[in-house]
Amino acid sequence: MASDSVIHVIDDDDAARDVLAFLLSTENFSVRAYESAKAFLDAIPATRAGCVITDVRMPEINGLDLLRQLKSREIGWPVIVITGQADVPVAIEAIKFGAVDFIEKPYDAEVLLGAVRFAFSEQVNDVRDAQGTELEQKLTALSPQERQVLEAHVDGRSNNSIAYDLGVKVHTVEVHRASVMTKMRTTSLSHLVRMMLLSAS
Repeated sequence: MASDSVIHVIDDDDAARDVLAFLLSTENFSVRAYESAKAFLDAIPATRAGCVITDVRMPEINGLDLLRQLKSREIGWPVIVITGQADVPVAIEAIKFGAVDFIEKPYDAEVLLGAVRFAFSEQVNDVRDAQGTELEQKLTALSPQERQVLEAHVDGRSNNSIAYDLGVKVHTVEVHRASVMTKMRTTSLSHLVRMMLLSAS
């Protein structure tokens, strides 16, 4: 990766921000760190374009608000959202607002670095098109109820909520979800949701 590629790291947690900045710097990225989304937005006019990595939960301006503000300013920099497991529905909203990816805590370093490389790729749209074609092929293997369970998870709904709406037991939803993940060839619900959302964006 070129050393002139700038990554803007935004997190109100000092330790988390420092760890992430260090990880990225070891991969020869140029990193700028900010303690808040406001600090980042204030610095935009005087800084170079690049990739943004932001936490979801922050005071004043959270990750979703940041995406809205970037969109309103017509700033099309790729944004990666870092989220806790409980924040996955929020991360799904972030994808819908234009984030290129979301990474769950605790994140694997290689997964995060892969997301950064993807965000900087000039073939992002081509990759998404290819993923979309492959995804459609996998979706044809799902039963109607498996497809319902998958779509409900993409909407950020819980197993209990899905079971209630479908009139089945929670265990049945869990079995369908496990089958979906096998057929879609993934072991991570967040990866599955991300794959669905990115192919549709």
